[in-house]
Amino acid sequence: MAIIAPFTALRPQAQYARQVASLPYDVLNRKEAKEAARGNPNSFLHITKSEIDLPENIDIHDSEVYEKAKDNLHAFIQREVLFRESKSCYYIYQLVMNGKSQTGLVCASSINDYENDIIKKHEFTRPEKEQDRINHISATGAQTGNVFLAYKNIPEIDTLIEKWQTEKKPVYDFIADDGISHTIWVINDDKTIAAITQLFSEKVSNTYIADGHHRAASAARVRFSAAGDSEEAGYFLTTLFPASQLRIMDYNRVVKDLNGLGKEDFLKHIARNFEVRIHDSAFAPSQLHEFGMYIDGNWYRLTAKPGTYSEDPVGVLDVSILQNNLLDPVLGIKDPRTDKRIDFVGGIRGLKELEKRVDEGKMKVAFSLYPVSIRQLFDIADSGNVMPPKSTWFEPKLRDGLLTHLIG
Repeated sequence: MAIIAPFTALRPQAQYARQVASLPYDVLNRKEAKEAARGNPNSFLHITKSEIDLPENIDIHDSEVYEKAKDNLHAFIQREVLFRESKSCYYIYQLVMNGKSQTGLVCASSINDYENDIIKKHEFTRPEKEQDRINHISATGAQTGNVFLAYKNIPEIDTLIEKWQTEKKPVYDFIADDGISHTIWVINDDKTIAAITQLFSEKVSNTYIADGHHRAASAARVRFSAAGDSEEAGYFLTTLFPASQLRIMDYNRVVKDLNGLGKEDFLKHIARNFEVRIHDSAFAPSQLHEFGMYIDGNWYRLTAKPGTYSEDPVGVLDVSILQNNLLDPVLGIKDPRTDKRIDFVGGIRGLKELEKRVDEGKMKVAFSLYPVSIRQLFDIADSGNVMPPKSTWFEPKLRDGLLTHLIG
C-alpha cells in the first residue's frame, strides 16, 4: 500500500507566490527560460534553470550551473522570498485550465515504494537527464521538481479533500500569465493529516507516475549518495491526483533527417505499413492508429495498415506503432531515449510548433499523434511493461517553487 508523509515545505511568502511560480525546468530551453524570467528576480527559474544567470558559453550541465542554483536558493531564503513551514503539512493544489478543475494532494512519497514498485512506472529514463537532476538535488539539498502521480479514485479521500477546500481559505490563489489558475491550501491539522496518511496506507494499493520519471529516479539515486544522508531523503516531492481528473495530451515527434533517403523514397518506404494521403491543412489525429506527418511544407495523414502491429498493451499504442513501423525501420532510430536525431514536442505547443521546427530547417519531418488514455497508462504499468519514451504529456503543469522539499 502507498506510504506518504507530510513535509515541512519551503515556500514563498504569499505576496511573492505569483512571481516565484515557474513552469517545470524540463519544458523550457535555456532561451525560453531566460525570457520567462526577464525582469523578475523572484522567478524560481533562477534556481531550476540557473544557467540563465551565467554566460551563454557555459554548458548547462557544467558544475558552475549547479553551484549557481545553490547560491540562488540561499539568496531567495535570505531575502525572505521563501520561508520554511513551521511544521510538517500536507497541501492541496488545485489547477484550473479552460474551465476544467484538477485537484491533487502534495506530499512526500516513499522512495521505498518507488524501489518496490508500489509506485508504478511506465517509461524508461534518459541517462543524461537523470544525471542532471541528481547533480541539481545534490548541490541544492532540495527537490525543487514535483513528481506528478495518479491513483485510482478513492471516495473517502475525495470527500476529505473537498471538505477542506470548502471550509478553509487558501494560502495562494492567483492566475498565471498563461491563464491557468493556481490555488493551494495548507492542511496543518494533525487529525486530518493522520487520516490522510491512513487512508492512503489502507486504500491505495498503487500510485502511478504520470509525469516526472526523471525527477523520481534522480531522487531515488540521491538517497543512496552522501547528499542523501538524511531521513527526508527517503522521500520525494509528489502531487497525487485521482485518475478521474486527469487529461493526457498528445506527445509529438520531430526528426532531423531522413536517414539518407530522398523524400520520394521515404514516402515509398512508409507506404509499406501506412496508408499515406496528402492533407490540405495541419492534421491532428482524431482516432487511434492515425498520424499526422509534416514534411517540405505539406501535411499527410498516415493510417496504420491492419496486421502491421500487435494487439498487446504496448504494441497497440500509437507511439509503439510509429516507433516500430517507421522511426526504427525507415529512419534508423533504434533507441529514442538516446538518439540525438529525434526530439519530442508536447501537445500544448500545438501543431504550429511542429511546422516551425521543420520550416526553420532544424528538423526534416514531424509527426503528430493521438493521445494515450489514462486507462492505457494504468494497464501498461500494471502489466510491468513500459511505454516508449515521451508517450504522455499532461496539462496543466504544476508550477515549480510553490512547494519545495528540502533534504539537506
